[in-house]
Amino acid sequence: MSAAAAVTLAAAFLVPAASAAPAPAAPAAPAVAAAPDIPVANVKAHLAQLQSIATANGGNRAHGRTGYKASIDYVKGKLDAAGYTTTLLTFSYNGSTGYNLIADWPGGDTSHVVMAGAHLDSVSGGPGINDNGSGSAGVLETALAVSRAGLKPAKHLRFGWWGAEEYGMVGSKNYVNGLGATERAKIETYLNFDMIGSPNPGYFTYRYDSALDALFRDYFAGLGISTEQDFEGDGRSDHAPFQNAGIRVGGLFSGADYTKTSAQAAKWGGTAGQPFDRCYHSSCDTSANINDTALDRMSDAIAYAIWTLAAGSTTPPTGTVFENTADVQIPDYGSAVTSDVTVTGRPGNAPAALQVGVDIKHTFRGDLVIDLVAPNGTAFRLKSSSNDSAANVQTTYTVNASAVPADGTWKLKVQDVGPQDTGYIDSWKLTF
Repeated sequence: MSAAAAVTLAAAFLVPAASAAPAPAAPAAPAVAAAPDIPVANVKAHLAQLQSIATANGGNRAHGRTGYKASIDYVKGKLDAAGYTTTLLTFSYNGSTGYNLIADWPGGDTSHVVMAGAHLDSVSGGPGINDNGSGSAGVLETALAVSRAGLKPAKHLRFGWWGAEEYGMVGSKNYVNGLGATERAKIETYLNFDMIGSPNPGYFTYRYDSALDALFRDYFAGLGISTEQDFEGDGRSDHAPFQNAGIRVGGLFSGADYTKTSAQAAKWGGTAGQPFDRCYHSSCDTSANINDTALDRMSDAIAYAIWTLAAGSTTPPTGTVFENTADVQIPDYGSAVTSDVTVTGRPGNAPAALQVGVDIKHTFRGDLVIDLVAPNGTAFRLKSSSNDSAANVQTTYTVNASAVPADGTWKLKVQDVGPQDTGYIDSWKLTF
């Protein structure tokens, strides 16, 4: 993980949510099997190889060093054997040749590309096994799982391993800047995985896109793990060039040199008052500097995201948007408040897949109960209260509103049902 300046570009697209009533049958989507369990032993075997490469090449795998080229060759060899079309791209930085590796899985709609990537280089002062052998190995093993499954996704799958990230995302910038506008537009989603095995781990999701955030958040909720949105990594890894080019980005992060709080230790285990990775950018970032449980869970989450997104289940909503961007304060442990959106020019009933985009800033989102109220008074529950201690609700819900008229005043109704936390409705929108 480098220290480049942060960039922020948020976008929202469809995520599944509970409907108020059964939706009409939709056309069948391409059949895609459930995501496999990624064997953590396989991921660790890749890390052992990267450690051996570093040990044999001056203790690091940094840009311009022999250890980096050997790392690229190792990953490329695995992908070539698995049936990928691989492309080795070169660039120059600080007088040395850098390498990006791109791997395309045959098939899928090439006008809708789902891409996942990780930086493969280390700092010069250590082997970089967590930063970022962990992300590189998790992405690699997911790519190999695609091959083992003989996956035939609806969308085209592409994977990338970036060079010279530690100098300011040089490799990924070179790749994105080298794409023409048409090719950039084909990349529907980019997922980044930079440090996923921190020894004192956290479970952080990238916060830039509400639907991708929800995809990972819901996955971990199924494991009984509450995630938090990442702020430590803002703009500091290879998602930034994609985001800056207008491409939706998401990802996972297990923490670097920020200190784990008592609340986080209570939630995730580990040691409060210590960094998530005490060996960040140090010589002790070796194969011993990995939490196997975090590495296993996050590698499985990578596969889950790839299988889900490649199936075409998160196509961005299209249609007319009606939005209210006025702030509405939410009283702490008080009465419900509403924010109005007036819909006009939509004769007949609302769609069976009405998109409700919500952006609520709040310090404890578990306190919030959120409803959508239709013009005829019908209420659709979007979110119930819970023990989720993370901040903010920034996501898109899907509502079957086909039984109610479209035109009229819709209300977002929000109530804080727990004490001691505050917030406000930042904005919300309906997409027909």
